[in-house]
Amino acid sequence: MAEFIPARIPPVDEERGPGMDHAHYPFRTLRDAPRFSWPGDARIAFTVTLVLDYWELEAPDGESPDPRIVSPLGKFSPDWLTWSHRLYGARVGIFRILEVLDQFNLKPSVALGTEAAKRYPELVDALLRRDACFMAHGDYATRRITSRMKDERAAITAARDGVAAAIGQRPNGWCGQDFNESADTPALLAEAGFHYTTDWANDDRPYLLGPYAAGDLLALPPQPEWNDLECMWLRHVSPQVWSANIAEAFAFLHEEGGNTFNLTLHPWITGQAHRIRYLRDALHNVLGKPRIWRTTTDDLAEAARAQLG
Repeated sequence: MAEFIPARIPPVDEERGPGMDHAHYPFRTLRDAPRFSWPGDARIAFTVTLVLDYWELEAPDGESPDPRIVSPLGKFSPDWLTWSHRLYGARVGIFRILEVLDQFNLKPSVALGTEAAKRYPELVDALLRRDACFMAHGDYATRRITSRMKDERAAITAARDGVAAAIGQRPNGWCGQDFNESADTPALLAEAGFHYTTDWANDDRPYLLGPYAAGDLLALPPQPEWNDLECMWLRHVSPQVWSANIAEAFAFLHEEGGNTFNLTLHPWITGQAHRIRYLRDALHNVLGKPRIWRTTTDDLAEAARAQLG
């Protein structure tokens, strides 16, 4: 795979295979994808990613917040409604979600922003007591990785070290803010010592990015089709339909075999009073099936990498 050396976008004089717009990995189809074998002869690996970050009241000039996420009443500053709505997740919503996860004996994989780690040490402690695994997640929910950053390498290093300071060890995984990357991000993540990223949504099975100067990087698909923010907030899918979609997608991937299922949750969305029951319903329908490996992104990445070589 040495010929697939990533270049800046748009690529210039770059050799590409069928269907490719870049060279971060070789093209493959479902028929070419490996069928993974999970521990306990499980047919599917199930993870829950819990996003814990902090939303700034007013982001500094030059930062790149997601332009889709604004107050329902319009764009204005200071936007107390949007700011306090996000804060609801850390004050209220996360406790409802953790209660449901505890009922199903699920360990969350936590995308932890460094500012959230500083502001919510009691939440980090609660997650550590549950033996959660932690991924680096940038600094603020209102600042994304983009090609316009002055020093992306420093931002990645600061996110890694901020999570390490909060939990006592370096994180193995990276979950980008809004799953956002520049053309250089995967190579810089490998350079910073990360083993995997959950930013690439083009598969239901893990695969390798690279190799880069510092080695390759595993891609664990985030599967936004059942991400609560993507569905219920941005697409206005009802909680009932969201829950049913999770059950239907899981049933199909379970039957197909060798897949992963990553359920991404934001406490300020799913932790709301009118939605939390539908998370419980979805998990009840999903986890009633046999041969499921309930795992974290760290353990999933290790098992996948062992099979990919």
